[in-house]
Amino acid sequence: MSGSVPPGPGAGGPSDGGGLDAGHEDGALAELGYKPELKRTLGNFHTFAAGISYISILTGTFQLFYFGVSHGGPAYWWSWPMVFVGQLMVALCFCELACRYPVAGSIYNWAKQLGGPHVGWLGGWMMLTASMVSLAAVALAYQVTLPQISSWFQFVGDGTGKTDAAANAVLLGAVLIAFTTLVNAFGVKLMARINSAGVAIELIAAVVLIVLLAAHVTRGPATALTDTFGKGQGQSLGYLGAFLTASLASAYVMYGFDTASSLGEESKDPARNAPRAILRALVASFLIGGLILLFALLAVPDLHDERLSVDGLQYVVLATLGSTVGQAVLWCVVIAITVCELAVHTAAIRLAFAMARDNNLPASGRLARVSPRFQTPVLPAIVIGLVGIVILLINVDQPQIFSVITSIAIIMIYLAYLMVTLPMLVQRLRGNWSVGSFSLGKFGLPVNVLAVLWGLAMSINLAWPRAAVYNATGPQHWYLRWGAFLFIGVVGLGGFAYYWFVQRHRTGVLASHAAEDTGSGDAAAPAP
Repeated sequence: MSGSVPPGPGAGGPSDGGGLDAGHEDGALAELGYKPELKRTLGNFHTFAAGISYISILTGTFQLFYFGVSHGGPAYWWSWPMVFVGQLMVALCFCELACRYPVAGSIYNWAKQLGGPHVGWLGGWMMLTASMVSLAAVALAYQVTLPQISSWFQFVGDGTGKTDAAANAVLLGAVLIAFTTLVNAFGVKLMARINSAGVAIELIAAVVLIVLLAAHVTRGPATALTDTFGKGQGQSLGYLGAFLTASLASAYVMYGFDTASSLGEESKDPARNAPRAILRALVASFLIGGLILLFALLAVPDLHDERLSVDGLQYVVLATLGSTVGQAVLWCVVIAITVCELAVHTAAIRLAFAMARDNNLPASGRLARVSPRFQTPVLPAIVIGLVGIVILLINVDQPQIFSVITSIAIIMIYLAYLMVTLPMLVQRLRGNWSVGSFSLGKFGLPVNVLAVLWGLAMSINLAWPRAAVYNATGPQHWYLRWGAFLFIGVVGLGGFAYYWFVQRHRTGVLASHAAEDTGSGDAAAPAP
């Protein structure tokens, strides 16, 4: 990409002194080549809620606490601040981009602006594939929580059969995906109301949970946070190897903060509010999640009870707070899972819409069509929901394969982030980076370097062929152990081959979505 990076919305001008009015926001969108079609209704809390509900502290901690403890002991807690610092570097880079390009499908459009159409397409394709798999993965969290509230939610068998849990998880997950599909099809305003209400409940419940756990503390941090359960003994890397495995429990939670900016075309004053929403979502998630994990380890009656490594936080809550209060907390977890699923679905829809608007997906003309009644792209909501349910069905008889795919989805999101931060670093080193209303100043280059190094290191850590992650139960299969490299290779190379030989010859803003005067030199493609 030659020349300087064009100043996007929020780079100086009217945004410096305060909010942008709708005319300025739509004019900024026109600079990128698009006409405004989505309804601007989201305020500050709505965009913050979108980011924090995607991260969804209650969902992630309750779903993955057992994994961290079982592989790294209570000392795995230190991976939480480690992952936060790494993701903060990425988030700060995203904040600079969010004020310049507050546009739907943020990862795709940022990668396209920084690295060109090929990098943009691959980043968008990776993110879209991962988002659809994540939609199915989050839906499975219902099975982790609802049957613990009441056996009534075990609709398939009694839970003791070989496939009872997996089949029931698919049933509960399919109901959840159907719900998020309907909500998203009826427009962003309904989605925002439900999401914001759910996030408010989740935040209140999280704070109450922290207070209740703190009131039941039985040991000090010096005892809990240094207990490794003897993990790593006899391994070549010792406890470091065990800690890196356990750190996946934190890495699997703290991402998705970019969702706050992906709703840029539906937000008020996105150039100013999106960067704030990204940082607030990440920092709030770190503080709340870190305290929940900390006090859970300090309050659990028996730190060495094997149920801590099997049932995780659900066991801690029920054992520490009793069944009545514990079940109330678990109901709040169900709400958190619901709004998390809603946010994942919403982000995937905006990404599909953004790619289709550039004629970069099959049937782009239909996928990019905005409902005149609901002012939202309805077909992507339906298609992504159906794909999520199909992916769920894999879990019935092949839960090991599904666990491999869901792990790989997280890696693909980290790789998609790299396809933004790496081209951004190249632009800085070439001297092509210009300052926007949110600027890291002299810290921009070192933060960007750290973001890239973090993304590379964590991607390798996530993909490392560990039996504990990719082949946890027998029989052992080499293709499961190396599933990350195989799956990502197929998705990445296969997808890019499709783009190179088919789609790139068609790419360009569809005429029905193009601004009257794009000013960008991009050719408008006719609707297929």
